Amino acid sequence: MSQRLLLSAVAAICAVVATRGAEAPESADSSVVALRTVEVVANRADSRTPVAFSDLNAREIKRVNDGRDIPFLLETLPSVVTTGDAGGGIGYSGLRVRGTDASRINITANGVPINDSESHNVYWVNMPDLASSLRDLQLQRGAGTSTNGAGAFGASVNMITDAPSFEPGAEVNLSYGSYNANKQTLKVQSGLLADHWSLDARLSHVGSDGYIDRAYSRLWSYMGQLAYSNGATMLRLLAFGGKEQTYMAWDYASKEDMELYGRRYNPCGEYTADDGSTAYYPDQFDHFVQHHIQLIGTTRLSDRWRLNATLHYTKGDGYYKQYKTRRTLVEYGLEPFTGADGETVTKSDLVRLKHNDNDFGGGMFTFNYEDTRLHATIGGAANYFRGNHFGQIDWVRNYVGPINPLQEYYRNQGRKSDVNVYARADYALGAGFSAFADLQYRHIHYTIRGISDNYDWNTEAPATLDILRRYDFFNPKAGITWLRGPHRAYASWSVAHKEPVRDNFTDGDPLHYPTAERLFDYEAGYSYTGRIFSAGVNLYYMDYKDQLVATGQLSDTGNPLSVNVPRSYRMGMELQAGLRPAGWFDWQINATLSRNRIRDFVQYIYEDGWTNPITRDLGDTPIAFSPSAVLHNAFNFHVAGLDASLTSRYVSAQYMDNARTPEARLDAYFVSDLRLAYTFTRIPSVKSLTLGLTVYNIFNEKYFNNGYAGTEYYVDDAGQKVVYSYAGFAAQAPTHVMATLNVKF
Repeated sequence: MSQRLLLSAVAAICAVVATRGAEAPESADSSVVALRTVEVVANRADSRTPVAFSDLNAREIKRVNDGRDIPFLLETLPSVVTTGDAGGGIGYSGLRVRGTDASRINITANGVPINDSESHNVYWVNMPDLASSLRDLQLQRGAGTSTNGAGAFGASVNMITDAPSFEPGAEVNLSYGSYNANKQTLKVQSGLLADHWSLDARLSHVGSDGYIDRAYSRLWSYMGQLAYSNGATMLRLLAFGGKEQTYMAWDYASKEDMELYGRRYNPCGEYTADDGSTAYYPDQFDHFVQHHIQLIGTTRLSDRWRLNATLHYTKGDGYYKQYKTRRTLVEYGLEPFTGADGETVTKSDLVRLKHNDNDFGGGMFTFNYEDTRLHATIGGAANYFRGNHFGQIDWVRNYVGPINPLQEYYRNQGRKSDVNVYARADYALGAGFSAFADLQYRHIHYTIRGISDNYDWNTEAPATLDILRRYDFFNPKAGITWLRGPHRAYASWSVAHKEPVRDNFTDGDPLHYPTAERLFDYEAGYSYTGRIFSAGVNLYYMDYKDQLVATGQLSDTGNPLSVNVPRSYRMGMELQAGLRPAGWFDWQINATLSRNRIRDFVQYIYEDGWTNPITRDLGDTPIAFSPSAVLHNAFNFHVAGLDASLTSRYVSAQYMDNARTPEARLDAYFVSDLRLAYTFTRIPSVKSLTLGLTVYNIFNEKYFNNGYAGTEYYVDDAGQKVVYSYAGFAAQAPTHVMATLNVKF
C-alpha cells in the first residue's frame, strides 16, 4: 500500500510540475537561465558535505571517451581499480573502489538506480557509449549520501545526463584502433524551439575484436531527449538504451594454458570435435537489449524551495548461449539414451540458453530547501522489479529420444519492492563550521519462486525456489565540515546496510541463508585548494558486520557460497595533490594506502571439488581483490590547440581469494598511457575539429587485472590429503593504440 501511495504522490507532483509549466511564457533568455539552475542534483555532495568525492565534468569525460566502457574513464580517480574480460577496454568490464566490487557500488543516472535489482551488478556493456551523453558524474567513496537503489558499501557513482540544448548543432565522433576497436557517434541538437522546446538525439556504435581470442563486442546505443521549459520549470522525457552482442571471455585462462597457447587464449566455447580436434563453438555469446525511459520534472517553487520528481521504467531482455561439455542429462530434464555402441549415455555435450526478461520501474521525488545557512533535502522513492529467469536446451550431441526445440528446463521469477525515504540537511554554524545529518529508512520485499537451474542430487530433481525476505534498514549519517578560504576539513560517521543478492539464495543452502550486511563508515579529511598548489588527505575506517565473503564452502547443490563473517574491515589513507605552475601544464597525483582484513577467517576445502570438506583456520587474512596500494599520476599539457597527457597507474599485488593462497595472487602492475590531441577552430562551417591519438600501455606491461581461484584436495596412494590450488587470469593488452576524430558543427 505504501508503495502505491508513494507512486501516486509522485504522479501528482509531476502533474503539478506540468501545470506550472503552462503558466505565461517568459523570454527565451530567462528560460535558459532557469533551466540551468534546476538540474537533478539531490544526491550530490558539495564542499559542505563531509564525504570524500571526486567530480568529472563533460570536458574531462570527453577527453578520454574513445569508446571504452565507463569504468575505464574513471580509472584515474582515487581508490579506483578497473577490470576487463576482453583485455582492451571494450566488452564486459568492472569497477572496484577501495577493493569493493560493482555489486557494492551504488550507480544511478539522474538519480535512477542502474544496479540490477537482484544481482546488484552493473552491466556497462548494456549501456555502450553512455559517456557521450553525460553532463558530469560524481564518485563518492565510502557510504556517501543517501541515494536510491542498492546500498553503497564502498562507493556510489551518480551520473547526470546532458542538459537540454539551447543552440542548434551537430557532432560526429569517430574512433579506430588496435584489435579493430571502433566507435561511431552522431549527436544532433535542435536548439531552443518556440522559446520552450528542445530536442537532442544520439546514435552510437561501438565494436572490438578484443585482445583475448574471439572476445568480440558489437554494441549499439541511442539517446533521445525532449525538453519543455517555461520560466523556472522544466520537463524532460529521456530515452536511452543499448543492444549488445559479446562473445564470452569470462572463463579466463591458467598461466599454464597461456604458456601453451599464448596470452590471448580463451577457453570459452572450447570442445572436442568428432574427429578429435579442438574446436570452438561460434555462437558462445551474450545478447541483451536494454531500454531506459525517464520523465523528469523540476520546478522552483519559490526563492528557497525546489521540487524534483521522476518517473522511470527500464526494460531488459536477453540471453547468453553456451556450449557445455559432458553435462549430466538429468540436470537438464533429459533422459539417458543408448548410444550407437550400445552403451547407456548419461552425459553428453549440449548447448544451453539462459534468459533474463526484466521490468523495473517506479518514481522518486525530492524537495530541496536552500538559504544562506541551511541546505535541506527531503526525498523518497518507490521502485518495483520483476525478473523472469528461464533456461532452454538448444542441442544435444548424438541425442536419441524425444526433445522439443529449445526445450525448457527451469523457470523462476524474482519480484522486488524497494521503498525509501530520507531527510538530509547541513547547517552553517558560523566561523566556517557546518553540521550535517542524513537519515534514511529503506524497506525491501523480495520473493523468488519457481524451479531453479540447480539440480538437487538429494531429491534427484531440480531445486525448488520459494523464498520470501523482508528487510527494514535505518541508515543514519552525521558529520561536521569546516570551510575557510582554501581550507576544508571534515569528519563523518555513517551507517549502511545491504541485503543479500539473488545468487545468495538460488545457490545457497535453504537452511542457512545469509543475513543482511552492516557497515559503520568513519571518515575524516583535510584539503587545501590554491591557485598553484592543492593537496588533500582522507582517512577512512570501514567496519563491517556480517560481510558476505567466499570461504570455499559449497551448498548442497555444489555451488560456491558467500558466507556472513562476523568481523571484517577496510582502513586506509587517500592522498591527493595537484600542481599548476603555469597555464600550459598541471600535475595531478593521488594514492591510496590501505589494509583490508577478514578477522578469524576459516577456509573450506573439498575433496575433488565436491565432497568431504576440511577446514583451515587462517586467522586474519586479506580481503580478496583488495590491493594495499593504488596510485594514479597524470602530467597534463595544454598549449594553444594541443592537449597532451601522460597518465600512469600502479596497483599493488592482491589475492583472488580470501585465504592468501600463493597461486591466487595477482602481481602488482604499473601501466602508462600517452594521449595526444589537437583542436582546429578556424575551419569554415565547422565549430571545431579535434584529432587525437592515444597509446595505451606505452611501456608494454604484461599484466592481469582480474581472475578467479580455487583450492581442492585429493587423497594419494599413501592415504595422505594433498591440497592443491588453481587459478585463471584476465590478461590485458600490451601496447595498443586508438585514433579519434571529433567534429562539431
